[in-house]
Amino acid sequence: MVRAQTFLFVAAGVFALLALGLIGYVTTQTPPQRPAAQNELASVGGPFTLTDQDGRVRSDRDFRGRFMLVYFGYSSCPDVCPTTLQNMADAISGLGSKTTRIVPAFITVDPERDTPAVLKKYVGAFGPRFVGLTGSRSDIAHVAHAYRVYFAKSPVPGGGYSVDHSGEIYLLGPDGRLVTVYDATASAAALATDLRTRI
Repeated sequence: MVRAQTFLFVAAGVFALLALGLIGYVTTQTPPQRPAAQNELASVGGPFTLTDQDGRVRSDRDFRGRFMLVYFGYSSCPDVCPTTLQNMADAISGLGSKTTRIVPAFITVDPERDTPAVLKKYVGAFGPRFVGLTGSRSDIAHVAHAYRVYFAKSPVPGGGYSVDHSGEIYLLGPDGRLVTVYDATASAAALATDLRTRI
């Protein structure tokens, strides 16, 4: 009886390890996406009017006819934001002739510090095609709400603050509607592979 129980315990452990290995394989081969029904996708997003890194007023309609790859973050973000933006830049650069059909955009969730001048320097580090967008607190709150983006200031020791925020990447179609949502952990290669099928 003891031997049978031991065997079952070991077998269960082996099965669990194999299952985890399979899950790990699958998630490294495909870009992580947020599963959502079509009607849920349709309810995410909407019109916005913000200011770009050159101080120009830009609306969502300015980008009609092209895809947009949008990420919400802030320039003082220590790791996740720059990593995600670099992955976006690398993915787009790997699209070949389709590169001109997509606009990478960074919308700040820290408008008090991310002025147009700050964004110009920040997004410029990821390539000349990036558009950085900021606005008033109410403007940012409006667009964040439309895209279901969570963000909140968090005090840091010694003064100042960081900004906690959700980390999805949004792909908008040429009509301005949401096509799909990627997790920020998606690699550049995985993003590029999926984008080629959609653009």
